[in-house]
Amino acid sequence: MGGTDVTDGWDWRRPGGTPASAGQPGPGSPSASSPTAPHGTAYGSASPWWSDALADPWRDPAAPAAVVVPAAPVPGAQPEPVTDPDAPGRPSLRQVLLVPLIIALLAGSLGGALGYAFAVRGGAATGPVLGAGPVDPPGLAQRPPESLAGVAQRVLPSVVTVRVASLGGTSEGSGFIASADGHVITNDHVVAGGSGKASVIFNDGSTAAATVVGQDPESDIAVIKVARTGLRPVEFGNSDSLAVGDPVLAIGSPLSLANTVTAGIVSALDRTMQAGEPGGPVRYYAAIQTDAAVNHGNSGGPLVDAAGRVVGVNSTIKSLVADGQEAGNIGLAFAIPINQAKRITQDIIGTGKARRTVIGAQVGGPGSAAGGAGVRLAAVEPSGPAAGAGLKAGDVILKLDGRPMTEPTDLIALVRKYAPGSVVTVEYRRGSTRQNASVTLAADAK
Repeated sequence: MGGTDVTDGWDWRRPGGTPASAGQPGPGSPSASSPTAPHGTAYGSASPWWSDALADPWRDPAAPAAVVVPAAPVPGAQPEPVTDPDAPGRPSLRQVLLVPLIIALLAGSLGGALGYAFAVRGGAATGPVLGAGPVDPPGLAQRPPESLAGVAQRVLPSVVTVRVASLGGTSEGSGFIASADGHVITNDHVVAGGSGKASVIFNDGSTAAATVVGQDPESDIAVIKVARTGLRPVEFGNSDSLAVGDPVLAIGSPLSLANTVTAGIVSALDRTMQAGEPGGPVRYYAAIQTDAAVNHGNSGGPLVDAAGRVVGVNSTIKSLVADGQEAGNIGLAFAIPINQAKRITQDIIGTGKARRTVIGAQVGGPGSAAGGAGVRLAAVEPSGPAAGAGLKAGDVILKLDGRPMTEPTDLIALVRKYAPGSVVTVEYRRGSTRQNASVTLAADAK
């Protein structure tokens, strides 16, 4: 009863397990109020083991008990409070604003990167990323002056579109500026049939009125002049120095498409041409053949070499269409050599008309020479260049300055290529004998 084990007489709360009847004072003895704990600790002291002895349900009722009451605080100065350095402090306003901002930036960057990666890998609705990353452009893309793009850039400001009104409508072709004071070279067939008035559209889109200075139907060259100064003329080249295979550009307004540039090569030289409209003059010239694309509207425009120098005047094309149908480019275009065109232009500007170069002889019909080789002279003018060189009617011209003759057109076209006063070598056959003669060509008064 009262928490005492009646079977063995031990007090389980007594230190050391000492029996209650083992020579210890009983209740009411003088020493009961000061029991002694092991190691000399008094039971009535402020030991945490015995401070709640009164509430211990297992204590021995017969054992003396002591109630420990905390002593009253001693009045005096309170100790200075000590702050724990490891305790969290109150953040400042700067920290309160800066930390969320950094977190938001990091979260946005991470979210954007993850979104882009998922979009690229998963094929987002915005579509795939096209093209490679930027790289330095190759050297050709820098457009050096000697490139085709560089040549076109220099020549285009000197190329114009020519429009001439006539009873049949408006004729349109191309031309190029020959002098800073406004002279423009074009084809005769561009201005033929007009009223002598024309309009010119420049590379920048501006327009100016023009008048026809003069024209030479047989060479298909005409000169017009615009009332504008300070123009940029072309640079003239030397058509006699061309070689087959040289790169060339054709510039003009084919089919009213202004400022068009096409590229090709010199396909042949001294390709003798006989051209002209039905009922009109017959035109003869030893042309530069090119495969650069040339169409209606290119007529009168420049053919330029790789240095940007004008070497020919685009004039005509060959086509496979029937008569009356509109022809298109098939890679056979022909230009008047610039040496011939420049000489005729100077004549027109200086005198209003051009001189025609002649040899002073008449040729027979096609195939008039025996065996088809050479061109037979049907007549020789008594005081003409041919007679002066000893040529006679019936002689067969085999070569002119080394160029073979097969058709009458060949002799006429090649002679007109040269300027009056030029000396040419003629190889001819008289009977069975081959001979050579030097002929000084002359100008025919027209």
